[in-house]
Amino acid sequence: MATIKIKQIKSRIKCPKNQKRTLDALGLRKMNQIVEHEATPSILGMVAKVKHLVSVIE
Repeated sequence: MATIKIKQIKSRIKCPKNQKRTLDALGLRKMNQIVEHEATPSILGMVAKVKHLVSVIE
């Protein structure tokens, strides 16, 4: 499987609780933090849920 890097580019303040939990599940705790995950359907679904808060680096 390919790996993707996910970077949080916007703040989680004033986001709904489910989006904050999604960021936690991805391992993103702070702004400009980068995490690396495998490109599985579940991870891609989480990224799609918070696409306005993160950017994906292939």
